[in-house]
Amino acid sequence: MKLTRWMKTTLADALSSSAATQVEVQEPTKRESMRIGNGILTLMIVSLLIVPIALPQDRSLPQEKTAVVFDQNIRYFEAGQGPAVILLHGMGGVKESWMGNFGALAAGYHVYAIDQIGFGHSDKPLLDYKIATFVDFLYAFIQTQNIGKATLVGNSFGGWIALDFAMQHPGMVEKLVLVDSAGLAWQRPLAELNPSSMAATRTLIESVFYDKKMVSDGAVQQVFTDRMRNNDGYTIQRTVAGFATPQFEDAKLTSIHVPTLVMWGRQDELIPLASGEKLRDGIRGAKLVVFEQCGHVPQIEKSTEFNRALLEFLGK
Repeated sequence: MKLTRWMKTTLADALSSSAATQVEVQEPTKRESMRIGNGILTLMIVSLLIVPIALPQDRSLPQEKTAVVFDQNIRYFEAGQGPAVILLHGMGGVKESWMGNFGALAAGYHVYAIDQIGFGHSDKPLLDYKIATFVDFLYAFIQTQNIGKATLVGNSFGGWIALDFAMQHPGMVEKLVLVDSAGLAWQRPLAELNPSSMAATRTLIESVFYDKKMVSDGAVQQVFTDRMRNNDGYTIQRTVAGFATPQFEDAKLTSIHVPTLVMWGRQDELIPLASGEKLRDGIRGAKLVVFEQCGHVPQIEKSTEFNRALLEFLGK
């Protein structure tokens, strides 16, 4: 299998040996978060359940592909061979948010990172977006790729979609990975979900990271600019409006019967660790990994530890 330059740069972290997954993952220094912060090329954060993007400057992106789903264009990255793994970004996020993990996974798995309908480069139809909408599009995308079973890895709002998909289509899910996942009844008041000013954008970005030094004036301006260019404000607005309709999964967790890993940043200011503990306790056999000194996006802020724990779980 031929690896592109950006894939090679991520393999060293993933291929390092590790002990069994711990319930608490310690981080002795802040070098990992500083490395990512110093290498930021672009950083997009759009809403409560979003995923930021951190792209070191010496990495190039894989070739973007297109799948037609319900006559809509779904953009995605694909690489590797082996069991299928599908990465699902959060609300307002994009497929590029997984670039710190994509290459490590592609070394041993057939990995897909998709721009979900209404986000990124994918089409943005004028719909009332519900969880069922995203689940339907994911199901149809999987069919276009002739995938029998896949492991779903979802961060935040993407975790909610993965969770609901596993309930609706259990025969199509090999394993489930929920990363600071939404899907349970809110335990905190919702933040401003569709920020329309620089100040509101900064507040939201800072709530995503444990290490606030990662948020610079330049990053805030870039996020605000990219937000308008990405043009997914309508998707976010209609999705948030849909939260008024009962869609939460609290009472359905016992219906999950696939191996499940819950991963969480202890200092998540958006969705507290208590939600991760509830997912662990409600899903039979689920395991919880907690990352210390980490916020809402451990796949970015603790990418080395995240990749190690994820690959160990996938290899079991």
